[in-house]
Amino acid sequence: MATEHTENRIVTGELPTRSALLRTFRAPGDPRLRGHRVLEAAGELVECHESRQRALRTARRPGASSGRVAACAQQVDDIDHRRAELVGRIDRWVATNVAHRGGASLHTETLGSVIDRLAAKWIVAQQAVGPKASIDAPRPLRTDGIAHLEWTRLAELADGYQDLITDVTEHRRRLPVW
Repeated sequence: MATEHTENRIVTGELPTRSALLRTFRAPGDPRLRGHRVLEAAGELVECHESRQRALRTARRPGASSGRVAACAQQVDDIDHRRAELVGRIDRWVATNVAHRGGASLHTETLGSVIDRLAAKWIVAQQAVGPKASIDAPRPLRTDGIAHLEWTRLAELADGYQDLITDVTEHRRRLPVW
């Protein structure tokens, strides 16, 4: 089920691999990744987490007015509602497209929840190396212990994701579907 092809395309009926998912996080608009509903939702989840972090930073700025804090709180609520919709979209795709063997162990989270956590950690890891760079002004990368820790955590989550989809593909595990 989780097969990457030589031209870096993924078949729309297969579970996306770890590398396809991370490529989607890095470049949500990459045309090679379009057409797969899970990857499209994953790209939107990254954008949601980035917007969520931005709203939280704005609300926590010294001197932020109560009106600004309230507006940011509403924005976070709206983003979280959108995230729930995207997680549900992924989970519906799984229910429709992934065959499960009845005796396989049940994983504790839906695939949508796993991808949402990966998207959140991607944003944290990106922020740990410094602010986004523009095309004209590349950013100096931070390489301190915090950046290393966040990228290690992302790598561990990505490895866990790959293990999960391998186990689902080989019918050792099944994903919860509602």
